[in-house]
Amino acid sequence: MDSLYLLIPIALVFCLVAIKLLLWAIGSGQYDDLDKEAWRILADDEPAPPAREQPEKPRASPGEEHD
Repeated sequence: MDSLYLLIPIALVFCLVAIKLLLWAIGSGQYDDLDKEAWRILADDEPAPPAREQPEKPRASPGEEHD
């Protein structure tokens, strides 16, 4: 019986914290669009843009200095 005096207030505090977190999540928009994340997994990734080709510099022969 003595343990109930401890466990009931702990359970009430836990419930209040859980309700507070749920209301915070709803207020911050966590539950606005539930389908977007499910479809995002299935969507193809956008291909990377092609790298610009740069003209190759002529290679120096073994006797020439490098810049």
